[in-house]
Amino acid sequence: MVDTVAAVTAVLLLTLVTMATRLGGVWMMSYVEITPRIEAFLKYMAVSVLISIVVPATLAAAPRIWIAVAAAGIVAAITRNALAAMLVGAALAAAGKNLGM
Repeated sequence: MVDTVAAVTAVLLLTLVTMATRLGGVWMMSYVEITPRIEAFLKYMAVSVLISIVVPATLAAAPRIWIAVAAAGIVAAITRNALAAMLVGAALAAAGKNLGM
């Protein structure tokens, strides 16, 4: 069984590390001149990180997850609404699991 003090300590340490990296990034970027090229890089960096996480996990998952991710991608492309895409993907993944896929 996990010791409560150890768990809380770990969460607090991870919180501090996350805050330090985010604030450090903002501090470092305050010294960078934002050109159109850098702005484009920053705009699309989040998408590339998300794709690098989702694609390998999807390929290693069950076919119901492939269908859910494909549907989420289609909804995102059509509606330009990330929340709608996530809801559709989650709903399809849950429905597929309940149907035994």
